[in-house]
Amino acid sequence: MPLPRGKKSSATAASKLPRLTAAATENQEEGPQVKRSSSPPRGNPKKRTAFIDLTNAHKVQISLPGRKKEPGKKSVNKTNTTTVPAKNRANLIKLSSVSSEGTSTEREKTDTEEEEKHVALPVEELVKDPLPAVQKTPSHLQRQPIPDEFDIDSENSEDYYMCPEYATDIFDYLKLREEKFVLSNYMPKQPSLNAEMRAILVDWLVEVQENFELYHETLYMAIKMTDHYLSKTPIQREMLQLVGSTSMLIASKFEERNPPCVDDFLYICDDAYKKEELISMEASILQKLSFDINIPVPYRFLRRYAKCVNAGMDTLTLARYYCEMSLMEMDLVPERGSLLASACLLMALVTKDLGGWSPILQFHSGYQMSDLAPVVRKLHLMLSVPPDDKLKAVRNKYSHKVFFEVASLPLVDINILEKALASQ
Repeated sequence: MPLPRGKKSSATAASKLPRLTAAATENQEEGPQVKRSSSPPRGNPKKRTAFIDLTNAHKVQISLPGRKKEPGKKSVNKTNTTTVPAKNRANLIKLSSVSSEGTSTEREKTDTEEEEKHVALPVEELVKDPLPAVQKTPSHLQRQPIPDEFDIDSENSEDYYMCPEYATDIFDYLKLREEKFVLSNYMPKQPSLNAEMRAILVDWLVEVQENFELYHETLYMAIKMTDHYLSKTPIQREMLQLVGSTSMLIASKFEERNPPCVDDFLYICDDAYKKEELISMEASILQKLSFDINIPVPYRFLRRYAKCVNAGMDTLTLARYYCEMSLMEMDLVPERGSLLASACLLMALVTKDLGGWSPILQFHSGYQMSDLAPVVRKLHLMLSVPPDDKLKAVRNKYSHKVFFEVASLPLVDINILEKALASQ
């Protein structure tokens, strides 16, 4: 970085900076003749390996157990023999030979004791204290093998975006989480609201999702958060739109790459609320839901189950239409997302004359035909009611050619549907 004007020269400034040259050169490629400096940086402790620096091993005498010491060079006795009388010279030679023999004997004895200390234990001693056995994974935690005829993820083994190794585990986990978010009909707890008001709010949120071009998961999650908040907190009808728009804001932050800002949601509410009110409602919703907003929605299960039967895009879109219409029905709020998605797909398959609830769908969804029948009948009754002029967002949305105009398809006859429900 260039120094600003009026500062000291680079030489003066560099003298006050810490010395980082030695550390920086460690990650650089060195030439074949450059030797790495072993001196530590100034003020830091010297680094060492666990078994001493191998590059300096020739300077250190290491005594390993079980290995005899090599006799070193004997020190030369520099006694001046010329000053020793001739009669004592023989005695000195004799004493030196005796001392050397004693020293060598003691040295061999010591080495023998060291070797005995490090003798390996017999096999019988090792068997007395065997290694602990490796614990096996409990049976209830072991992953169950998927039959080949029900395997729908191996074809995506090269596509890591599809997570083929974990897809089954992910949806099993989502089904377990559903039990935490089961709702009941909470309208008796809301003295100022009714089911028609909630349906109008959902219809408006569908328009918001279209105008902002948000993901469908964002719409489903916003409605789920709204229902969970209303089941815990009574509100006035004037605040219902604020709850819905704030839930959509939170869901956008959770799902979208580029979520709309707060001002955008204030604008779509026609400036009926202030920024402080929306932020305060956001904090209230998150606190009431204990910040646990990863609620399993039926839209995710619907795509998974449609893949099991290789359903075409037109069939999947028809099931999405049924599923999105169900968002406005208060009687379907208590239904689990996976069960609702299964019922919508079954209705689409029967409408398209593509069969019923096949064994592969039973395997991946975990639902039998008897589990789906009550929800399918509720869906058919909801769709058979004449459309309300106040609730047109979903029908208009799925009447577009982008969605294969599935909203204009005739509803399947109830007798055909009952026949399909009774077939299994």
